[in-house]
Amino acid sequence: MNKPDFDKLMQEQISRLGGKARLLLHSCCAPCSSACLERLKDLFDITVFYYNPNIEEEEYLRRKEEQLRFLKETGWADTLDCDHEAEKFSAACRGLEDAPEGGARCVKCYELRLRRTAEEAESGGYDYFATTLTVSPQKNAAVLNAVGERLAEGLRVKWLYSDFKKRNGYLRSCELAREHGLYRQNYCGCVYSRREHERRAGVSAAKEGLSDRSQSKN
Repeated sequence: MNKPDFDKLMQEQISRLGGKARLLLHSCCAPCSSACLERLKDLFDITVFYYNPNIEEEEYLRRKEEQLRFLKETGWADTLDCDHEAEKFSAACRGLEDAPEGGARCVKCYELRLRRTAEEAESGGYDYFATTLTVSPQKNAAVLNAVGERLAEGLRVKWLYSDFKKRNGYLRSCELAREHGLYRQNYCGCVYSRREHERRAGVSAAKEGLSDRSQSKN
């Protein structure tokens, strides 16, 4: 069975637009939002919703500042402010602290962020909601689209399918981040992904050290 082409599905949705629709776009960070916004800005009236209770506070504020700066520089979208609500992430992921990256804990995190986005989009009279998360090679577009599709059930607002990494989306996000001097993080943002990043970095450093010592003996 062929996997759905979510980028193609998005293009089909766009082809049926009768004009500029209103889109509430959940954003995880400025670099990821950059290529998504560039792709959609002439097709939608976009509001960026930076809702990320999973991100540790200092990192959260740094990424939010960069998101606002990028939007001010480009004028590609408005913003909808919200609270951090870190306690909601902790509650949603309780019991899944040791789950592997990309597993059940991450799905709970996606659901938390996209549910709030769907609620805000519905109450704000938006036509569509979507997320920048699918631009990342580390994120499963099928899982994210399944969550968004399910959350849209029974609502007036529609889920905008996406796989923003397609058509060189991730590469373009890297280019735009360099052009605008955006801070680009090296981990998801939650405490669990930071620990996993540090563990892997430590293992890699240890292997390099062993390799260096081995070469020095030869």
